[in-house]
Amino acid sequence: MKYRNANGGYRPGNLLLLGLVCSGMLLIVGCEKTTTDDEFVGNWKRGFEYEGVGRTEAVSFTIGTKVYVGGGYDGTDRLNDFWAFDQNTGSWLRIADFPGTPRNSAVGFAINGKGYVGTGIDENSTRLKDFWEYNPANNSWTRKADFAGTARYNAVGFAIGNNGYIATGYDGNYLKDTWQYDPATNSWVQKASLAGSKRSEAAVFVYNNIAYVVTGFNNGSYLNDFWSYDPATNVWTEKRKISDATDESFDDDYDDYIRRSNAVVFTMLDKAYLVTGNRSGIISTCWQYDITTDLWEEKTAFEGASREGAIAFSINNRGYLVTGGNSSYRFDDLWEFFPTQEQDDDDN
Repeated sequence: MKYRNANGGYRPGNLLLLGLVCSGMLLIVGCEKTTTDDEFVGNWKRGFEYEGVGRTEAVSFTIGTKVYVGGGYDGTDRLNDFWAFDQNTGSWLRIADFPGTPRNSAVGFAINGKGYVGTGIDENSTRLKDFWEYNPANNSWTRKADFAGTARYNAVGFAIGNNGYIATGYDGNYLKDTWQYDPATNSWVQKASLAGSKRSEAAVFVYNNIAYVVTGFNNGSYLNDFWSYDPATNVWTEKRKISDATDESFDDDYDDYIRRSNAVVFTMLDKAYLVTGNRSGIISTCWQYDITTDLWEEKTAFEGASREGAIAFSINNRGYLVTGGNSSYRFDDLWEFFPTQEQDDDDN
């Protein structure tokens, strides 16, 4: 059984032997460049490195044409530095340090031009529920009302309209509850719980004011259920499963390929891209989800070193991946994905 520990790695569960085997596998594949398959379309191009130290399990939020990335674990310490990436210049600028306890596996989102960060786990393996607001206008952080759910890490966070949401995660138990934050009243209210399995280390994206929660881990299993959430109706709706679950041909290639934990996802136009993560070992495969058809298609695998716990974001319909780690390394490289281009080693 796999659990994320305070060091961004694993702490023993019932399958300790399996964990040791997987660690060996990570050491072998973690620093190798992924071999791509010519039949898949898409190209990963390396960009300007993150200027902080390499890290995994960082947190981020996007405001306008800037993404803010900070916190995380560098292999030795929890971190509280924060950096802003400006898409217009391709540069990183250090901003005010996060004033809360240094942590990894937190969540972040942005509402009305301000960023929010909360939950996570610190160096003492203490699960956290404090919640903070960042104002880019004066480069300052302000503590807000604590998250109203249980202290947790490896949750998902997203914003829709004027509200933010935190759901799922791990507090000593796998979770499926959903909480809404209203910055106007600085208050939390519980909403409908995820209708599917409890989970930790899931991925989330938002499209047309609907949130989509996919992948994750629970009780020794990589989950195949996939759900959308409409805050207007407070209803979770199941999408097609991400495994070979039907007698139809559309999902014949899904089984054991899309399911994973600690992956990242970003959107471009009406497509979402799920990449990297862990499935009994670090993986680099990339899958495109067509939001309009509810179908998945494999794309060119991530071309950097295999990793989990990365950060992904989209700005102006351009998708990026940065940081992350494996059993041996914590990364600071940044990559942009071009889904319709042919794979090209020369831009790496």
